[in-house]
Amino acid sequence: MTSDESPALHLIKLCVGSDGPEALAAWQTSRIAEWRAAGLTSQPRHVTRMWPRRAAEIAGRGSLFWVFRGVILIRQPIAGFEAVRGEDGIARCAILFEPALIPVSPRPRRAFQGWRYLPATEAPPDLVEGAFDLGVDPSQRLPDALALALNSIGVV
Repeated sequence: MTSDESPALHLIKLCVGSDGPEALAAWQTSRIAEWRAAGLTSQPRHVTRMWPRRAAEIAGRGSLFWVFRGVILIRQPIAGFEAVRGEDGIARCAILFEPALIPVSPRPRRAFQGWRYLPATEAPPDLVEGAFDLGVDPSQRLPDALALALNSIGVV
């Protein structure tokens, strides 16, 4: 990082209705297939009501950290933001993602509404290099509760 470059700023959001990273990856994959079939963009995205005022500090540098059932488990790099209009005619913000889902050290997070800013200093570190691999048998991974307990004592 150069002296004129500040640390990346991130977003954090609850992944409501998803049981875990596998479910989010499957949902994004199915949505992308639908968009391609309709001749639309195939970039993963999440549409939200509010536009981040600090978008310039996030786009291309930050990630969205996804919270599953009270635990931060993965992050997804944010490529940028795009203005979109909902079916109701209201302007909204599409958060554009890179396709990688990167596992992070599990960290508990209380429920909140919408998204929040997450400074780089508070972001959990990546667990392993590379993207979340859907080909890995989930039974070969530590259960989330065990990983969280191990993380709390500094083991994982």
